[in-house]
Amino acid sequence: MNTHLTVHSLHALGYCERLFFLEEVEDLKVADERVYAGRTLHVEIERDEDADETLTLKLESENYGLVGKVDCIRRRDGQIIPYEHKRGRAARTVGGKPDVWASDRLQIIAYCLLVEEHSGREILEGRVCYHADNAMVRVPVDEQARADFQIALNRARQLQASIERPKVTSNERLCVKCSLAPVCLPEEARLAETLIQTETPVAISQSPTFAAEKTTPLEHQPLRLFPADDDRQILHVLTNGAKVGRKGDRLEIWSPETEEKEAYPVQEIGQVVIHGFAQITTQALRLCSERNLGVHWVSCGGRYMGAWSSGQGSVQRRIRQYQALTNPDFCLSLAKRLAEAKVRGQLSFLLRASRESGREIEDVKTSISNIRKLLSPLSRASSTDSLRGYEGSIGAAYFKALPHLIKPEIGARLRPEGRNRRPPRDRCNALLSYGYALLLKDMTNAILVVGLDPCLGFYHTPRSQAHPLALDLMELFRVTLVDLPIVASINRRQWDEDEDFTTAGKQVWLSDKGRKKFIGIYERRKADHWKHPVIGYSLSYSRLIELEVRLLEKEWTDKYTSVETSSEPRGLFARMRMR
Repeated sequence: MNTHLTVHSLHALGYCERLFFLEEVEDLKVADERVYAGRTLHVEIERDEDADETLTLKLESENYGLVGKVDCIRRRDGQIIPYEHKRGRAARTVGGKPDVWASDRLQIIAYCLLVEEHSGREILEGRVCYHADNAMVRVPVDEQARADFQIALNRARQLQASIERPKVTSNERLCVKCSLAPVCLPEEARLAETLIQTETPVAISQSPTFAAEKTTPLEHQPLRLFPADDDRQILHVLTNGAKVGRKGDRLEIWSPETEEKEAYPVQEIGQVVIHGFAQITTQALRLCSERNLGVHWVSCGGRYMGAWSSGQGSVQRRIRQYQALTNPDFCLSLAKRLAEAKVRGQLSFLLRASRESGREIEDVKTSISNIRKLLSPLSRASSTDSLRGYEGSIGAAYFKALPHLIKPEIGARLRPEGRNRRPPRDRCNALLSYGYALLLKDMTNAILVVGLDPCLGFYHTPRSQAHPLALDLMELFRVTLVDLPIVASINRRQWDEDEDFTTAGKQVWLSDKGRKKFIGIYERRKADHWKHPVIGYSLSYSRLIELEVRLLEKEWTDKYTSVETSSEPRGLFARMRMR
């Protein structure tokens, strides 16, 4: 017998096969307000004082391979009748009479058969009570019901043994009330399929930095199902020697400088970032594991050291990722889209910044011209190595122009000398390195949240402790979240050349004060909103990072593209950046 299924999973199967697969096979659970309201209703039922009439009973069947907790069992006219309570409204027949929803019917039939096996008595019917309209629907347990149950159970076992996600349901109304819509992204999948079927060109900028607001009209306009924002805060622990501990459901920070403790409710925290030589206790790590919070370490010098997570991510998702990203042609196609997106973002930034400055700078014009000349051969690159060569030449031209985007009246010490790192040799490069470290941290966190393996990418090769997939995806956001705000902050004179930086010979780092200031600038930038050029709704950049990871996964997950038969990525991750 396979691993026992829950009766609730059969309810999900009756609602949507894809929902069943995400919850039962990939072990993805997202509770929204409707889920919490349902839990509250069941708690109230369990507290019913009429113990002779109502019994909540947990049942397990080796025969069916099912476990479940039936809401109520009542005796009526000598018959045992299982009840299931729902907070919503009943379905309606053509004549307007209350009827049972298909998923609820499957669930109550399963409970009836479990009770029948447990009691040794034949169960003739079950009942579903809908509290929103005070309706009760009888569900007969006849031969048809038993046959439907067995068909559903067999289908559940088939999906349980598969690594392929079922397609997005054709019934869009089901997605509106589904708690897993932000993971499934059904509307984005339908939009991508529409683009493929119609071969509609999308004329937009290649980067979220300066993307056009208008796109080619599409037959399918997606609903907004992806959550707009995450109002939880990222907890940065900057004080050397500080300790993060646990007190109940709160994370408590003790600082050796003040010997005071600050407590933060864990439900208000999205990540924990340990900077420098701060510490975190085992108890605090366990609390972060329980709440699926990523914990990250960044050195004082601005180097991303690594992450700790609870290991979220099913085997099925990893297998699909490995199958896709071990296909060289598929990886090259993704890498070309990625490189073009990054380069167009750099080009847009140079064009916009030079226009806003009102100055004709020969070095900037030369860099823009060189980048434009290399764009075409970059898009035709026949191998990853040649693609890296073109991108490297473009990067050199970009960083050669970057110092000229800083106003002439700004001191020379804040002007970069090209791109240098490990360690940086000027103040601007110290800012860039620290910003890229924070961006790599956020990219790694998003990959872990989605459940992918950050160690297997499609463009970068493994090096040091930086994960290739995180290095790949952060290319989309370097200009937007790091380069642009750094140049803007320098031009606004936000940096103190002495107090915000620490120097040792030719090496330059941010001081404690500088790091705190930069984190504020970076987090505010992530909170800015941007309208997605294809999907059409606005997201904070923080949310956009997660969305891009989920769209990438769709390149090899959904059935509108097949890694085995096609090397060309055709989902939104690729399409949104094509001219």
